[in-house]
Amino acid sequence: MPKNDSYSQGVQTPVLGDSPDIEVALSTLAAGIVPKTIMRFADANARAAALTGTTKPVPGMVTYLIAEDRYDGRMGDGTWQALTPGNWQPITTNTGVAAQSGSPGYRVINGIVHLRGRFRRTNNGQFATGTDWSIATLPSAIRPETDQYWVTPVEIGAGIYYGRTQLNYDTGLIIVQTPPGATSTSNGLHWTGIDGLSYSL
Repeated sequence: MPKNDSYSQGVQTPVLGDSPDIEVALSTLAAGIVPKTIMRFADANARAAALTGTTKPVPGMVTYLIAEDRYDGRMGDGTWQALTPGNWQPITTNTGVAAQSGSPGYRVINGIVHLRGRFRRTNNGQFATGTDWSIATLPSAIRPETDQYWVTPVEIGAGIYYGRTQLNYDTGLIIVQTPPGATSTSNGLHWTGIDGLSYSL
């Protein structure tokens, strides 16, 4: 009968009294060791396809996703949490909005979503004051449990130096509003930014 390893990690090794069967011995050893290594997968989809049924993920597993260039850890609540930053992922801009600078994107680090980038209107027009502008949509996998609000920068104009940015938890929409009550000028309010914004999942 196989015995457990000396480190109490549940890795079974054969003993001399076991019936000789090298296939069973090695497969049992591999099954005990592999889930405790850093497992490599092409991407998150490949991981989901491989870790199912008798090989389903358990808390404490660590994986490396090649496409995402990221290490993830399996948590007790059944989720994968990024352990390293990985690559920035692009944010999908909505109709009439484009990237102004800063390669708008997001990445997840230890359950915190970080955002970056600046946006402009595709016609290079101004963001009208007192109006909600839906600038981008975040994927469902990184949406928060509640709406998020921040004070964010805008191009200075008409005595306005900031805007309010809102992230809707249910739709993933990023909505920006510049304060009402002022008339924008030809020299301002052409961009808005989300650099440095973050929230927890």
